[in-house]
Amino acid sequence: MPDDNPTHIIVLNKYPIIANHFILATKTNKQQTHKLEAVDLGIAWRCIKEWNGQLEGGGSRRLFAFFNSGEHSGASQPHRHLQFLPVEDMQSGEARNSWSLLADSVWTAPDAAAKGESSLAPLKSNPNLPFMHFGARLPTRPSPDELLKIYTMLYEAAAQEIHEYAEKHPDDLSLHDTGDGSTAISYNLALTNEVMIICPRRKEGLMLKRADGTDLDFVALNGTLLGGTLMVKNEECFELLKSESSRLEDVLRAIGLPAASSSGLYI
Repeated sequence: MPDDNPTHIIVLNKYPIIANHFILATKTNKQQTHKLEAVDLGIAWRCIKEWNGQLEGGGSRRLFAFFNSGEHSGASQPHRHLQFLPVEDMQSGEARNSWSLLADSVWTAPDAAAKGESSLAPLKSNPNLPFMHFGARLPTRPSPDELLKIYTMLYEAAAQEIHEYAEKHPDDLSLHDTGDGSTAISYNLALTNEVMIICPRRKEGLMLKRADGTDLDFVALNGTLLGGTLMVKNEECFELLKSESSRLEDVLRAIGLPAASSSGLYI
């Protein structure tokens, strides 16, 4: 049953990435750069739970949710919102048999060596990814307060790493102004039915260059990177990233904090 006094609205994205791309936004004008609240996460989880199920002809329906916050995160709107992509639509076309959700690889990854880790749940990190990230497995039926505790744990792990990096590399990264209640860091958050993941960000993207050194295009990444996808504006960029995996790794290394244990790119 719908709530009598809803705090959020659901709308289809005006500029969808793929089919059935939708948005969960707060009814009041809350800021995208402020921390998420229990009610945001609880309703996002309800969306995921209600969507999940069986597809006709076999297979499962799943949702991938993401949140972009801060100037380096790929965020484009100031009004607080989370975005949702059906995994079955992400797996269409060429990706149908060759691609799986990146968030799933974090869920099954080894425990991460995060500083100040909470005893609530071990943090997870895929050692094959070239950017720092932290994930936590979710309870089977998490309450909004449990989701908030996990989010806070992940945020604090990311914030500590950002603060330490900014202190050591002030010319490469500076903290955001927090005078209006905004967070000091940029980050992406991902949520599935099994895991929540955070990726601290230091750059929105990287300029791709052709073999002759001329600029090709700027590749910007948002929270879809935690799903294992990115968008490019033209076919030349697409073919370059597809044919030269080192170029893709350059982009992924540039947008986040260096992952000390990285042993190669997960594809």
